[in-house]
Amino acid sequence: KRSRSGENRLMSDWGFAQTDPKQQLAKLHHFSVVKVQDGQEIEFVITVKEYYTPKDPAHPFVAQSDKQTNQKVAPYTPTGWGQSVYEALSRCVKEINRFPYQG
Repeated sequence: KRSRSGENRLMSDWGFAQTDPKQQLAKLHHFSVVKVQDGQEIEFVITVKEYYTPKDPAHPFVAQSDKQTNQKVAPYTPTGWGQSVYEALSRCVKEINRFPYQG
């Protein structure tokens, strides 16, 4: 059986460590992106979780930034979700650029 990431589940054994779907076992993918703002470089680390048995089958990948943006008005943690690492990651990057970093 192929996972949504294209990985062959029969060849990937990490999911078998989950003994109950309520455990929400996830494989972590880490990325880094630099936001240039006012001449400064601000690094954001993004973690994408690849759930073996996601609560919402339509969104098996969830991305979240390590930093908030818009801190002085209404703090916001950039996130993204989707059917693939790419989809979740690209949505999260778009959200990082949506508001200024005011750290």
